[in-house]
Amino acid sequence: MLEVKNLNVHYGVIHALKDASLTVNKGEIVTLIGANGAGKTTTLRTISGLNKASGGQILLGGKDITNVSASKRVEMKLSQVPEGRRMFPDMTIVENLEMGAYLRRDKPAVKKDMEHVYELFPILGKRKKQTAGTLSGGEQQMLAMGRALMSRPEILLLDEPSMGLAPLLVREIFDIIKNINSEGTTILLVEQNAKMALSIAHRAYVIETGSIVMSGTGEELAKSDEIQKAYLGG
Repeated sequence: MLEVKNLNVHYGVIHALKDASLTVNKGEIVTLIGANGAGKTTTLRTISGLNKASGGQILLGGKDITNVSASKRVEMKLSQVPEGRRMFPDMTIVENLEMGAYLRRDKPAVKKDMEHVYELFPILGKRKKQTAGTLSGGEQQMLAMGRALMSRPEILLLDEPSMGLAPLLVREIFDIIKNINSEGTTILLVEQNAKMALSIAHRAYVIETGSIVMSGTGEELAKSDEIQKAYLGG
């Protein structure tokens, strides 16, 4: 479904991604783990079109999208939940969700999808008219995920969804990610909490200083001595 081939990204003289390659098959949860500054967010931002690749290819459903605009990639059913949530703080929950559907013209279906978001995240349904800036961190993360789902993505990119959340909320967010995946959405997950990410991932990649250095099933990497020492506190 998504194929990244020898992707390179430069920030001026800094070579942030170095021939990074990964694949995400339809229906999978694939996670990308690594230390801070390893290139995880850069990878996602380049896949979603927010960063420009300086080399390599990004294929979505077999089509080369390397030079396609970010908005066009959303039309092609790829959506990203950014690191730090990036709410419109002065807008209500409803208005934030409507922004997620800004490319859509099928109003009855948009309304139906909004109701589905409220089923996934009941707290949002109870606070529809509340402004996003007044929500807790966990509620904002739920809203960010709901907003991305409003574009009806076939593949969802999640950047650090558990960042800054209490352990109980982290478990809830990961349960919701599994639920979204079980409903047919393919997921590429970037996550600092390697243990939780590997526990739900079908497959995983490890990135170090811009290069993919290891891959395998989530279970294989969770059991790897090298991964346990570096990322799981083993």
